[in-house]
Amino acid sequence: MEATNTPVLAADRVAVPTVAEVKDQITQAVSDLVTWVLSCQSLTFFAFEQELVPRVLALGCLCIQLFLCQREAQFQAAHPQPAAGYRRQGPVARWLGTSLGKVRYARTYWYRKEAGYYPLDVELGLTADGFSRVLRSYASRLATKVSYAQAVLLLSLLLHWSPAQESIEGMVLGLGRHTAAWFEAAPAPAGDGEVLVIQFDSKATPTATEAEWAHRRCQRPPNPHPGSARHRARAARHRWGHKPRRQKGDKAKNGKMATIVVMYTLRKSSDGTLEGPVNKKVDASYAPKRHAVALARREADKRGFTRTSGQQIQIVTDGDNDLERYVGEFFPEAEHTIDVYHVVEYLWAAGECLYAEGSAELKQWVTGQQAALYDGRAAAVIAELEQCRAQLDTSQVSQRERLAQIQEYLRKRQAKIDYKRLREQDLEISSGTVEGAVNYVIAQRFDSGGMRWIKERAEALLQLRCIEVNHDWEAFITFVHDRTNAQAQQEHRNPSLICLKPAPLPTYGLT
Repeated sequence: MEATNTPVLAADRVAVPTVAEVKDQITQAVSDLVTWVLSCQSLTFFAFEQELVPRVLALGCLCIQLFLCQREAQFQAAHPQPAAGYRRQGPVARWLGTSLGKVRYARTYWYRKEAGYYPLDVELGLTADGFSRVLRSYASRLATKVSYAQAVLLLSLLLHWSPAQESIEGMVLGLGRHTAAWFEAAPAPAGDGEVLVIQFDSKATPTATEAEWAHRRCQRPPNPHPGSARHRARAARHRWGHKPRRQKGDKAKNGKMATIVVMYTLRKSSDGTLEGPVNKKVDASYAPKRHAVALARREADKRGFTRTSGQQIQIVTDGDNDLERYVGEFFPEAEHTIDVYHVVEYLWAAGECLYAEGSAELKQWVTGQQAALYDGRAAAVIAELEQCRAQLDTSQVSQRERLAQIQEYLRKRQAKIDYKRLREQDLEISSGTVEGAVNYVIAQRFDSGGMRWIKERAEALLQLRCIEVNHDWEAFITFVHDRTNAQAQQEHRNPSLICLKPAPLPTYGLT
């Protein structure tokens, strides 16, 4: 919570311990620790280690307290009077959550009619939410890997304490408000190759329906069996009512699409082949697909692959109509390729209109058409589909329509499926890199059983997960720290990096 000109409670006005007093506590704690270690003659190593860790952490908390006391003493000596227009109050105590434990310290409060702030916290880069930068980094980074509840468990195991689950989610939402600025300001990677490859794909993650949120937010009746899990579950099923049985093709997870883009370069080797990937970066968002393509254009320009640079850009998609339109708008100079595996899937769908599913004839037919594709004879494949459609009986309406749709799909994209030429140039013909990123970046964290997301809340976590996957986490945390600290010093306030409400979805490239 940000400091204001609200009067300080008497309970928070404490005597600041002197540096000498804290030094004496540390000396005594070290002596006690050594004495205890020498007394552990009958303990097993397991028992010894279990008891040692909390004692060492407690000693670390005293060291942090000594640092803070020393800095407060230095600040008071350097500022015997508050800044012009301010009045002094305090020292005021609070708890600071750190990677070693919770530490109580005190600092001076400056205030005036409009507002007030803690100048020592601003000087040290401490925020009003009461958590250190290292702890916030640990908790948020864990949350990009595992669920919030599991992040609490892991922190408790490693640090012997943890922020609440709601606090960790607030940290994620707070850091998520800085991700757009980070991606825009992040420098281009050094040592790029000569060919830029951009791959796009989408993945639906489960989101909560309005009915589900209405159930969760409603006023619940008192539980007559608070100590019985089975009765609580029975009451919940009665409250929710019976769900209708799903029919074939019904979707259960109310999926909302996230678009992911993978960018990397290929470097020409001495034998003329293209080696890579080099400087692979991933970005993803729940914003419309146009946003993802616009971001790719910005990053391509940042890497030096501008529209007028003359450098080669290849874009690989699955044939999505929206992506095809946006690629034509933002990358008119690029080589647009349709993933060969998606095209082959269409060939299997076409073959099932002609032959029995799982038959040897079906496999033989698809293998022949696939060989023609790799040989650069896409026109022959399209002609084969036309001939097969003409040979079907007029009563086979659905098969004829399906073949016509597949034929039209290939005809419209004939220039983008010249796989023989692409292989001769050693370019990409599949989107395996982005398919893997879909599974690792999105599916593993956002599509587990029982998960239900709100897009705006999932967006912050998704952006942070991309930063972690790109190995930019430490640089991002430093960026946020410097950015908020500069803002605090300029505006004379103690900002918080915990947010209760998520930011709206990004709009870059949508206007």
